[in-house]
Amino acid sequence: MKLSHDFQTVFARRSRARSFAAALAWSSAAGALAVAVAVPAHAQVSSASLRGTVKADGGVSQVTAINVNTGLTRSVTVGENGSYNIASLPVGTYRLELTTPGGVRRTDEFTLSVGQSAVLDFDFSQPDIASGGDDAIIVTGSRIRSMEGGEVGTNISQRLIEVLPQNNRNFLAFADLAPGVQFITNGSDQSRLQGGAQGSNSVNIFIDGIGQKDYVLKNGVTGQDSTQGNPFPQLAIGEYRVISSNYKAEFDQVSSVAVTAVTKSGTNEFHGEGFIDFTNQSLRDRRPSENFPRYIPKVRSKDIQFGGALGGPIVKDLLHFFVTYEGKRRVNPRDITPGLELPISYFPSEYQDVFGSAKETFNENLYFGKINFTPTNNDLFEFSVKYRDESGEQFNSGFASFETRTIAKVEEWRGLARWEHTADTWINDLKVAYEDVTWGPRPLNFGNVSIFNATVPNPPPATTSRRGDILRIGAGSNFQDKGQNGWQVSNDFTYTGLEGHTFKVGVKGKWVELNTNTQNGVNPVFTYNVNYNPNGGTFNDDIPYRMVFSAPVSGGDPNITSKNFQFGIYAQDDWEFDDRLTLNIGLRWDYERTPAFLNYKHDPAIAEFVAGRASYTGPNGTVTPPYTNLVNADYNIDDYISTGSERKAFKGAWQPRLGFTYSLDDDKRFAIFGGYGRSYDRTQFDNIQQELTQGLFATRTFNFNNRGDTLNTCVPSATCIAWDPAYLTPEGRAALIAGLPVGAGRELRFIKNDLKIPYSDQFSLGVRGKFNLLDLELGYSYVESKDGFVYLLGNRRADGSFFPATGNPDSPFGSPPAPFGSIIIGTNGIETRANTAYFKLTKRYTEFSPWSLDATYTFTDAEENRQFGETFSLDFPNMDAYPFITSTGVRKHRFVMAGSVDIPYGITLSGKFQIASPKYLAAFVFTPGDPLSRDIVSTKTKGNGDLWGYRQMDLSITKNIPLKFVADETRIRLRLDIINLFNDRNFSGFNSVTGLRNPTDYAIDGPPRTVKLSAGFSF
Repeated sequence: MKLSHDFQTVFARRSRARSFAAALAWSSAAGALAVAVAVPAHAQVSSASLRGTVKADGGVSQVTAINVNTGLTRSVTVGENGSYNIASLPVGTYRLELTTPGGVRRTDEFTLSVGQSAVLDFDFSQPDIASGGDDAIIVTGSRIRSMEGGEVGTNISQRLIEVLPQNNRNFLAFADLAPGVQFITNGSDQSRLQGGAQGSNSVNIFIDGIGQKDYVLKNGVTGQDSTQGNPFPQLAIGEYRVISSNYKAEFDQVSSVAVTAVTKSGTNEFHGEGFIDFTNQSLRDRRPSENFPRYIPKVRSKDIQFGGALGGPIVKDLLHFFVTYEGKRRVNPRDITPGLELPISYFPSEYQDVFGSAKETFNENLYFGKINFTPTNNDLFEFSVKYRDESGEQFNSGFASFETRTIAKVEEWRGLARWEHTADTWINDLKVAYEDVTWGPRPLNFGNVSIFNATVPNPPPATTSRRGDILRIGAGSNFQDKGQNGWQVSNDFTYTGLEGHTFKVGVKGKWVELNTNTQNGVNPVFTYNVNYNPNGGTFNDDIPYRMVFSAPVSGGDPNITSKNFQFGIYAQDDWEFDDRLTLNIGLRWDYERTPAFLNYKHDPAIAEFVAGRASYTGPNGTVTPPYTNLVNADYNIDDYISTGSERKAFKGAWQPRLGFTYSLDDDKRFAIFGGYGRSYDRTQFDNIQQELTQGLFATRTFNFNNRGDTLNTCVPSATCIAWDPAYLTPEGRAALIAGLPVGAGRELRFIKNDLKIPYSDQFSLGVRGKFNLLDLELGYSYVESKDGFVYLLGNRRADGSFFPATGNPDSPFGSPPAPFGSIIIGTNGIETRANTAYFKLTKRYTEFSPWSLDATYTFTDAEENRQFGETFSLDFPNMDAYPFITSTGVRKHRFVMAGSVDIPYGITLSGKFQIASPKYLAAFVFTPGDPLSRDIVSTKTKGNGDLWGYRQMDLSITKNIPLKFVADETRIRLRLDIINLFNDRNFSGFNSVTGLRNPTDYAIDGPPRTVKLSAGFSF
């Protein structure tokens, strides 16, 4: 093969450098870790593909792709029909060299994006290619095309990440530009990603090909449960692709949104950046609670974010490094307000000072480092590590007093080693990854907790009353230590040797230990009915009607662990059936063993007792007759009782993934696309471990019959007793449970032995059109999710029924298997259905057309049989009894638009606008009669405007000041962000029955108008 001068030079340089590259790598990287500045957009590494055909007299023998920033090269032989296929290329800027009988022809530079399946054809008989001689540069321009197949999604470029306004530096903040995707920040500044009508736990984010799935907690990504932090330093993210539905077979452990992101890497030039962002109470508008019900001074707030990165060569064309750090220091205002919209004057004077404003603190440190090593044209090695550390005092707005706040703690390590080897017709990609994640909130104060519960009438003309908690004081209750740690080994093999096909097979094995430690009841909780006044008082805080606390069962340990094994395998084929039709055909299978669940053994004495087959004899000799209430129940408790041999790991996770693209014209400007796919997620360990927790370190519940309290009555038993002030002390509680059967007062958990894994079926159909720099897409998708995990109430009345024959349709909490608490059974049953129609417009930014626009309108008609997060469904006997209602987590209409433009004097203007229709809330409705019937309906809220329920406009102005006397690319950056420019009040407190806003609830989603000042430099 004839090598160009450039190839000869690169090859020689690599040969000389190879012997000492490893030693230089470690010393240079160690020095670089002390500096914090970033590389520009083109310094990125991840997978894309490039294929096409070349037509020329005499043929083209070879096509070589060269990364212009790192020197990485990939060469393939051209097939007899003129086709070439380069199946795995790191994201970046490339040029091609085509070896013809007359010499080597070169293209200009073009960019490949994450997850892009690019097509680039050449016909040397065309005038714009044939003219100019061998030294002429072939202009790619509009020749390059992308084949997305049946996927529904969008790409978020480095430019969008850099220029669009945002408040929290979470790189996922722009994922809502994809159809059906929401990036939601609640009133506590905690963010989550959501796809369609499914919960956040069904999301997965892949960074450099490694899933960041949280196997224990909600919100999909490790470390993101109840935090203001970010999952990854934004400076380290090169770009990412958001896929709403119909992903390929290589995506696992996801049933809604898949995000695949690539991290930056160093190039052959040193580049860096540093930044600081600042805002405080003087730079924000007044929050509604600072104006109403009375005008008060602004509560102090502060948000400082800072960091930087550095990347460059250790050995040019051979070894590169990239390091980054980002920090966050926040002080946030929070509001303590009475529950049930009560006035503060309702409370005795000693409690009135509890209400008002308070401050929450949050700190985060994010580190990331990466080394790339390309010893040959056929080998690429990557080594990266991430560390995340979060702390602070967590406190949410609501009726809980400031003293109940929690000490937050998140710590996360992740590491990745990767070797990609490329041959002429195949590529092998081997990855070894490690993770160690801890989420461990702790109460700031220890002691007793008091919750005050009240019943108040609904406003006229309603004749009913509301009951709920109105104030919480005392110690905190969030005491947990949960996480995961382990290793993953995966291998992906791609074969391109068969004309028109790109075959890819992969296998993954993962050994991960899951752990939970839940002691939320370590601080006992006493609940008072404040309306109870047998002695003529007006506010009862003397005698509680319920006590809840945690205690070991027979010396049990609250630490629950499970050494899980996960295995996944897939095969897929991207088949160019002809010059217009491309098929994406794939199949994957996943398997997981959770020993803590599979091998669990229920106490046989308790199992026989609740099944009604035997009496229960406590350790003190007390004999309790069998609990016969389940004999005629509508479920078989034996399906939930495990002796250690009934449970088998689920083996039915077969997942076909099919997609197609059909070009409607010869120029491939218009195409029809579509697909079908099944995707299995997983059951959160935090749900299924509760079976073990209740058997070892249980929550004990005791009720008290108080004279004159007609709302809270119970049948006298071991757990329905008379109140004694001694129970306020640890000694009194210890004496109480010492005199009762082991585990008395604790709930009994039983999970169905043949538990299935949640999954979704996804369909899509649409049309795409390309008009030079403008892309249009119109599409429809349908996603149906099934087998979500749910806990149901297993108690039944004496005749086996759930509801009484007459009277109120109350759940049978009053019929537990005494001396134990209620029976709670875990099974599958939560479902969602979402029909989505969308329109997407993208105008790409270029140097010659320096403006961009991304706009997406989504209409979603969705329904659910349970709201997000409502794992416990204790109102009806089974999930068949829960009606499907309009989804409460998805707004029917949603429009998101983001744009940017470069104007003179080095200024860039950018903005992001969101508007959505009012949300729906779920509410119980009651139908008079005997028995009284109840149902669940969804109520459309009245919104925050005439037509909209949520609206926010963000604006950013960036001024770049070049410092060319230092270096050509050195500059200072000054930036002004205005978040919520029009100061829209997106109130979040609505009455679920009337749909009207609660007039005394001033909580809002998102910030008031906030100005953020930023400064930075880059070189």
